[in-house]
Amino acid sequence: MGGEEQPQNQNIQQDPVQQPAEQFPAQVVEEVEIQTVEEEQTISPRVESEEWLSEYEGELNIDMYQTKDNVIIKSTIAGVKSEDLDITIANDMLTIRGERRREERIEQEDYFYQECYWGGFSRSVILPIDVDTENIEADLKDGILTVILPKAAKAKTKKIKVKS
Repeated sequence: MGGEEQPQNQNIQQDPVQQPAEQFPAQVVEEVEIQTVEEEQTISPRVESEEWLSEYEGELNIDMYQTKDNVIIKSTIAGVKSEDLDITIANDMLTIRGERRREERIEQEDYFYQECYWGGFSRSVILPIDVDTENIEADLKDGILTVILPKAAKAKTKKIKVKS
């Protein structure tokens, strides 16, 4: 208004990646990271071969919750055989690794859509409480991996009645 145009750069905010993370709520920081990954994927030149995929490892999505006696981890792992899964626990970290193997070779130019991830994947998660590592069970049924980690005796909550 007033006949003067404001310089365009006054409306541009400073790049949030260059500012300390504590100045932003966690949600904004996560959005910046996601945008960065998406930009890298869309900017990357299309590679005719799949050589670059051999260095990339997909990340596994999980649900982790607790019951009275157990910590439960569930993940959708369609198309993966149980012999292609490796679950390890070291100290307070559980790691699930696996590989989704492609059964046939399809030429790049024959695809209309290519959205499925094929290859190695992993997920490591820090367990929020101590678990009994000797009695962990894992089951793969209908493409759902379920890992049951019994709580360690010291991690279980015990209600103590106070005498009067």
